[in-house]
Amino acid sequence: MVLSAPFQMKLERGREPDLLFVASEHLERLKEAYLEGPADLVVEIVSPESVGRDRGEKFCEYEQAGVPEYWLIDPLREQAEFCQLGAQGRYRMVMPEAGEIYHSAVVPGFWLRVAWLWQPPSILETLRELALI
Repeated sequence: MVLSAPFQMKLERGREPDLLFVASEHLERLKEAYLEGPADLVVEIVSPESVGRDRGEKFCEYEQAGVPEYWLIDPLREQAEFCQLGAQGRYRMVMPEAGEIYHSAVVPGFWLRVAWLWQPPSILETLRELALI
């Protein structure tokens, strides 16, 4: 299940990530108006007013709460950071394959060509990339 703001994720305190993904095995956490506990994947779109909160407070809260995967997307700098929770319960930065393609750890089979965040491909290019034509 993919949800977007405004939808609250209740951890130690309530947060409203820009996007969150809840795996089918955790759907019992999903209530009508909020998620009770951590999402499996959280995406924050960094803005000038949110950069400190997204990279500081939220980073620490999501790590401590056990959010397995956290993405920080900065459209102004055209940068994407992908963090995965390690065995020690700490985030580690994961680099896209060959600097281009990121494979999600929590969404089986999902991958993203990072350049698409800044320059979305045409439908035809996408179909070719996915080997559908």
